[in-house]
Amino acid sequence: MKSINIKELSPLFRLKNPPKKLYYKGNLELLNMKKVAIVGSRKMSIYTKYLIQNLAKSLKNRGICVVSGGAIGCDAQAGISAFPNTIAVFGNGLEEIYPKTNEKLIKNIYDNALALSEYEPNTKASGFRFLERNRIVVGLCEALVVAQADFRSGSLQSARIANELKIPIYVFPHRINESLGTNFLLSQNKATLINDIEDFANKFGQNLTSTKSDELIEFIKQNPNFDEVYAKFGDLIYEYELNDRVEILGTKVILKC
Repeated sequence: MKSINIKELSPLFRLKNPPKKLYYKGNLELLNMKKVAIVGSRKMSIYTKYLIQNLAKSLKNRGICVVSGGAIGCDAQAGISAFPNTIAVFGNGLEEIYPKTNEKLIKNIYDNALALSEYEPNTKASGFRFLERNRIVVGLCEALVVAQADFRSGSLQSARIANELKIPIYVFPHRINESLGTNFLLSQNKATLINDIEDFANKFGQNLTSTKSDELIEFIKQNPNFDEVYAKFGDLIYEYELNDRVEILGTKVILKC
């Protein structure tokens, strides 16, 4: 099992208790990219899943790496949607696959993205290690996005760490009683609302897929049939709908810009 010289990861020295060593599997080049953390509940809503998909893809399109904790729910979705610009930090040794439900994703990260852990290779997962892991997730990044969280959760602990390090915290809009943790952060002025995913992503880099985006707009002008647009551009059409650039009406796609 290979390990990283911590002296090469200066962002982690912001932490009060930086890890003494990091083991890894995968592509270390990802550590040279700008990084944004996306964390959240293991029981995410369909609405949150949709927002994470669009946010992670928008960041990936700008050459940004998404860091998360490798758990089920929000973490896994962030890793999938940003792939291969994905760094997962684990609360167990990397020879232990946890959680087993994410085995396919985790092995794909080992092979094509980057997995990190401060624990010896065969260390079992445990609750306190998940909390220790969170400080590394936050410490590596320029910003923390808490996608959805209960009032008592590891995600709010991540937010406390970010606040101590003066790393900006962002959250999605949620209804009352739908995500008590993120709504609490907003009420205490400890987080900023993401009300436009493209605007948020633009804070970190230029959209590298703008040429393809221009092609999508021109294609719709000539052929607004949804099935044909989706066949050519896939989920990009939903990103445009989310950002109010198009409207999907039945079998038609209508430009709004």
